[in-house]
Amino acid sequence: MNPFHGPIRPLKYFLCDIILTVCCVLGICMAQTVPPASYGPVPSENQLRWQEMEYYAFIHFSLNTYTDQSWGYGNEDVNLFNPTELDCRQWARICKEAGMKGIILTAKHHCGFCLWPSEYTEYSVKNAPWRDGKGDVVREMADACKEYGLRLGIYLSPWDRNYPEYGKPEYVTYFRNQLTELLTKYGPIFEVWFDGANGGTGYYGGANENRKIDRTTYYDWSNTYRLIRKLQPDIVIWNDGGDRGDLRWVGTEAGFVGETNWSLLNATGDVPFNMLHHGVENGDAWVPGEVNTSIRPEWFYHPCEDSKVKTLPHLMDTYYNSIGRNGTLLLNFPIMPNGLIHENDEKAALEFARAVKEAFAINLAEKTKVDASNVRGNAKEFGAAKAIDGDKDTYWATDDDVTKASLTIDFGKSVTFNRFLAQEYIRLGQRVKAFTVEALVDGNWKELAKATTIGYKRILRFPTVKATQLRFSITDSKSCPVISNVGVFNAPQILTAPTIIRNQSGEIIITPADRESVIYYTMDSSVPTPDSKTYSGLFQTEGKVKVSAIAYESSSGKSSPVSHEQFDLPRKDWKIVGVGDEKAYAILDGNPSTAWHQRRNKKMPIDLLIDLGREQNLCGFRYFPDQGLWGPGIITNYQFYVSDDNVEWKLVDEGEFSNIKNNPLWQIKKFAPEKARYIKLRALKNTEGNNNIGYAEVDVITNG
Repeated sequence: MNPFHGPIRPLKYFLCDIILTVCCVLGICMAQTVPPASYGPVPSENQLRWQEMEYYAFIHFSLNTYTDQSWGYGNEDVNLFNPTELDCRQWARICKEAGMKGIILTAKHHCGFCLWPSEYTEYSVKNAPWRDGKGDVVREMADACKEYGLRLGIYLSPWDRNYPEYGKPEYVTYFRNQLTELLTKYGPIFEVWFDGANGGTGYYGGANENRKIDRTTYYDWSNTYRLIRKLQPDIVIWNDGGDRGDLRWVGTEAGFVGETNWSLLNATGDVPFNMLHHGVENGDAWVPGEVNTSIRPEWFYHPCEDSKVKTLPHLMDTYYNSIGRNGTLLLNFPIMPNGLIHENDEKAALEFARAVKEAFAINLAEKTKVDASNVRGNAKEFGAAKAIDGDKDTYWATDDDVTKASLTIDFGKSVTFNRFLAQEYIRLGQRVKAFTVEALVDGNWKELAKATTIGYKRILRFPTVKATQLRFSITDSKSCPVISNVGVFNAPQILTAPTIIRNQSGEIIITPADRESVIYYTMDSSVPTPDSKTYSGLFQTEGKVKVSAIAYESSSGKSSPVSHEQFDLPRKDWKIVGVGDEKAYAILDGNPSTAWHQRRNKKMPIDLLIDLGREQNLCGFRYFPDQGLWGPGIITNYQFYVSDDNVEWKLVDEGEFSNIKNNPLWQIKKFAPEKARYIKLRALKNTEGNNNIGYAEVDVITNG
């Protein structure tokens, strides 16, 4: 007997105990160093390639470029198409220099006109004077993309306002025949894009009628998708036309997706706006969001928008609210009638590219000390350093049972920063539900920002801070976090252009985004400088005026982009007739963020009647819809009347506000000059199909 350990055991059993213990220890370590299992839906290889593109271009060009319309009706003369300077190489060069990775070309928009010589219709470039009928815009675009190392995508409208058989089964065959042409004759296609506009008034081969289809069944999407994937196996499908594709619309064309943005939806079922905007946390299909917007207010070129190209601050906001929120950015260039991108658009896009490059030129997290509260199995291959090594295929991960963890970056000195970037390793799914960012300032931790989802990429902006350490804390996650990249940056300040409005009394109000900036303005169409008039408060104007303004920061010598606004008649004598609600005058206050709703318990139409105070020489009107997120009561179809006496009325214009639901901007309509004192805007239909009509602003356009 051993007085200390009991009976003496044979040596072989003692050795077995040692081996078992070692095996158990090794087994535990091995289990903890196995990579995390995927969680929930994960992206396909096609979706991964697409997501990594991040930023690419839309090109809008068609017959309605020559008619100054948003949407063509299908009856536009094919002979209008003659872009004498068309140069797809210019388009590709600008996109390449702007940092884009591809171009999606509108090969056919709703009017049905084809930018390639389709053998299935006469309504195409083969019957246009351009290139003597031997041209092919899609071919020239494909060749230019190849030359500049860009990927080519194709937009093909499912709706065709020209084709006689639209709405019948024969059209689906036509549609697929055209798809086959586009997907077999022009090389690899990275994305095919199907607009959600389906059915409505059109030419339809001369029928000139309204046709309706069920967009969920008419195109037989399952078989159409099967054809697409057979012809282009590496493609991704974007579809707002009634069936789930690989990518989703985010519910707006304004250039942003929700701050919470899951790359998930459910494979079947309706997709309300909220789901489009934010995704579905526990969705059963990987369907990430693509943010589509135009560099101008509209998608097609309009000369009146040459001064309305998005400013650098606007474009940077778009960047942070799309790519910076787990989306991709599809930025549109409207092509001019001569076949080129306008110089203002080019300048804005290249300035945007330089600003993004400058903002993220130096990652302050590189070559720092980094530590994590938990590392998977304490293994080096999942350590905190993997989040700052610049390799997208490595990642920091925690143990399976750890869903809250933090990563601390020690800069080793006091550094200045105002941006934080994080990326999940999405091959294993999207996991993080909430996180915070803190800075160690003067020995105390200060919260800088908090957010929800991360996904492929999340970028947070916050006021500039000087600190020695940064702490990234995941406060909630669906499974163990898997973080492939973390970045800290100090982006230069960019001043935002001031807003300019004229109220109903005719007073000009200029508001800077930065209250500490000085505002300089001009009223003679010249560009304001620090030598121009200083804005010190609202001032009175009469008649037509043009106002330009900048925000200026004297300490840095920086100026904002220039704001331009042009105003027609003062509205101080205008009266809204037949309405006892004083709130109705929100539509005349000059402030686009205020609105009024006309609700009546009757069927359409609904009239808005305004007394201009005296006879005016009118040649058009403007309507600005309610800018609320849900866009309530937006007019889609209208009639516009004028009168001398509020008794006899003359119809001077009628039609539709094309694409206003997705792009609720100023609607400008011109008509033959008429002298009148009274105007009446009649709403025939709204986006909701009810009797709630919303107005933010209503204005007129006068001759002289």
